[in-house]
Amino acid sequence: MSSQQLFRFPQNIISKIKKFDKGIGARLPEAYKKFYKEWQLTEPSAVHYIPEEGNWKRDEVTGEVFPVQNFHIPLQFPPEAENHIWGGEGVVQGFQKRNTKNNRRVPHFWVPTLKRSVVYSEVLDNYMSVIITDKALNIIHEHYGFDHYLLKTPACDLRLLLPLRLKRKILEELQNGCPAYQNNPEKQKAVLSRYSQYLTAYTAEEIEWYGYTFQEACAKLEKSLEAQNRPVPLKQIYRTKLIEKLHQNAASNEEVNQEITKTVSWIEKINPFGKKHET
Repeated sequence: MSSQQLFRFPQNIISKIKKFDKGIGARLPEAYKKFYKEWQLTEPSAVHYIPEEGNWKRDEVTGEVFPVQNFHIPLQFPPEAENHIWGGEGVVQGFQKRNTKNNRRVPHFWVPTLKRSVVYSEVLDNYMSVIITDKALNIIHEHYGFDHYLLKTPACDLRLLLPLRLKRKILEELQNGCPAYQNNPEKQKAVLSRYSQYLTAYTAEEIEWYGYTFQEACAKLEKSLEAQNRPVPLKQIYRTKLIEKLHQNAASNEEVNQEITKTVSWIEKINPFGKKHET
């Protein structure tokens, strides 16, 4: 990561990295750590400010030279936003000067304009009614579809859990061959040819662990470890051994019967009294 790529929250960077140094977090797979770095430790695209190019700028009035400093504006997201699609926007906290006698600044929150709209996923073949912002709708139109928007946009720009989980679901459907179109092979082939290119950026394990919060990933890992280390009752072990032993005895008895049959048939061939002669 270059020096110009700053982390989203520098004051929390140490605590976020240390999550993977102890406890269940240290046992999380590299596939999840890759997603977490993309989601929480990568600077998102500028939405609430216009970044300046270059390293220096000159004041047009005084001629004084200043260094260019592009600082990411801290954003806040209420819990309800996790079920929305905001397109990188967030709640901006600041101050605002109003027409008062003292002309003092007062705290103010700038909140994105939300609306309910319908988006369509071609991979899932499903229409979804979601709360979304105009910014997100414009980005979807720029990408020529909801699926392209989710699959092309990194986790740091999606930011919220709903688009991240939808992205994981779309990747899983592509990995499974788009089962939503199993009754329409021609459409299934067309959808796969249009979106399967996005699978090259992910492994099967990375898709499995994509879009989970740190707490959800730890719970998923604990559940998997619990299933692997779950004790097996002794009666089940004894029953399995008994069934295997019975199968072995049945096989050995069958072999013995076959040997006896071969022996009897051989004796009958050489025994002159084994057959009755007609007179």
